[in-house]
Amino acid sequence: MPPDVTPARAADIPSLDRLLNDTDFAPALSRFSRTQVTAALRETLAALRQQAMLGELHGDALSAQMIARSVDARLQQNTRPRLRAVFNLTGTVLHTNLGRALLPAALQESVLRALSAPVNLEYDLSSGGRGDRDDVVEPLLRELTGAEAATVVNNNAAAVLLVLNTLANRREVVVSRGELVEIGGAFRIPDVMRSAGSKLIEVGTTNRTHVSDYSDAVSARTALLMKVHTSNYAITGYTSSVGIDELAQLGRARGVPVVVDLGSGSLLDLARWGLPKEPTVREVIAAGADLVAFSGDKLMGGPQAGIIVGRADLIARLKKNPLKRALRVGKLTVAALEGVLALYRAPELLAEKLTVLRLLTRTVSEIETQSRRLLAPVQASLGDAFEVTASPMSSQVGSGALPADRLPSFGLRLRPSGARGFGVARLEARLRALPRPVIGRLADKALWLDLRCLEVEDEAEFQAQWSTLGR
Repeated sequence: MPPDVTPARAADIPSLDRLLNDTDFAPALSRFSRTQVTAALRETLAALRQQAMLGELHGDALSAQMIARSVDARLQQNTRPRLRAVFNLTGTVLHTNLGRALLPAALQESVLRALSAPVNLEYDLSSGGRGDRDDVVEPLLRELTGAEAATVVNNNAAAVLLVLNTLANRREVVVSRGELVEIGGAFRIPDVMRSAGSKLIEVGTTNRTHVSDYSDAVSARTALLMKVHTSNYAITGYTSSVGIDELAQLGRARGVPVVVDLGSGSLLDLARWGLPKEPTVREVIAAGADLVAFSGDKLMGGPQAGIIVGRADLIARLKKNPLKRALRVGKLTVAALEGVLALYRAPELLAEKLTVLRLLTRTVSEIETQSRRLLAPVQASLGDAFEVTASPMSSQVGSGALPADRLPSFGLRLRPSGARGFGVARLEARLRALPRPVIGRLADKALWLDLRCLEVEDEAEFQAQWSTLGR
């Protein structure tokens, strides 16, 4: 039957009550609540009235079946979670916009237990009194870093804020100019200091700072000497910076604590797995730092958290700051953090069990084999509109960790072929609209899908997404 293109009026639109009682709406009412269906139907009818006012409404849009389809599509869109799993094929392992570190699957049980059952988050089982949520992870942090004490807040920026507000409010903090970094979202170290009530004293130059620069800046108003790991960039050439051991020696001589914002916070030397060297928290503590702040969801491979380790007396002062309560972490973070830290007790098994390390240490040959295995199904889904090739690529750690280092990788390069290609930007947008979005990287008039972060067990779901892409 040909479609009914007869112009329709607003008066021709069926009533809400009549439609809700129509059999075409029974499936929607069985899958969603009546409240949800009614709200979606009101929105759909309002859109139809608007079309009628513009003279764009046709009779074929007014059947109960067509309206039910529109309502169902609206309900699907309205009830779809905003936070969704995606395929990270950008080549950036610790992608801030995609949630940074992936937690090991083995920790799901402990996190689920903390989610679904009462836990001793702030309850001391030995005494029956009130406990401290830091007590769950502090013993592990002391063991793994060699620090006297530890505390945890919700991210590393919060950790730095807490340290500065507690120890340097209305006092001066000495920092090298070359370390006044800006991190993601345009947050800058000077801005964090200002918010904490501290006064920044810049020393040295962008590329060269000497221990004498710090020494000359110390006065009765100096609260801290601070080093910031330049995790988001690297300066090469004619450079000079002050080591933590030198700065710690100066701090002890002048009675000024040394604080290190380590950023990525590696707990073990990555060189043992063939990755570029990154200073470990234990090394920084051993070098004499009084406090070290670092992230939980970067190289450590845990949940989002800001971890502070160091001298027991300074940690105790941090815990007494009312700001600590505002910045504290919840039970899910504590559960995940405890599980990840426990994995570090068996370093020989870490590359197998810690997801971030497993992804970082995947071999090029393994990723290349995976790329060639997936080339045919991806090419088949695109037809002759695109040319798909298995190509060498370069991954990066991401989130400011090892910014100058690249990891050899492999993946799929999708390039429009001839006049029939509908445009790489359009393809990229369509992949983002899939049930589980595929996120790649646009460059050189092609879409690059770096497969370093595609787990083998996710390949079937990955291929299923392409089968729904259509032409």
